[in-house]
Amino acid sequence: QVQLVESGGGLVQSGGSLRLSCVASGFTFTVYPMAWYRQAPGKERELVAMITGRGETTSYADSVKGRFTISRDNAKNTMYLQMNSLKPDDTALYYCNQDHRFVSIQKWGQGTQVTVSS
Repeated sequence: QVQLVESGGGLVQSGGSLRLSCVASGFTFTVYPMAWYRQAPGKERELVAMITGRGETTSYADSVKGRFTISRDNAKNTMYLQMNSLKPDDTALYYCNQDHRFVSIQKWGQGTQVTVSS
């Protein structure tokens, strides 16, 4: 069974940084493109960043380009999101998962809350 555990969120001031972690299990981690998603109150869940199975290619939503960096450590079945220059608009519940363009997502973890104060 696919399990995803996000951590690293918290409360930070505008301009600050956080690093999110995602520990995955229940599937062959290295095979799958992975992604970070976020959902703010009253908004749809959106894809923030994507990374291919071996970390060779990444892509980002326009809203976070130049500020966020996605990475993965396949030996640890772990993915990361380094978030710099945070803005209040980044406030959301952040989730990790497989890239929905590659597989049909069946479940979500509980996410980790990121709150950025002005």
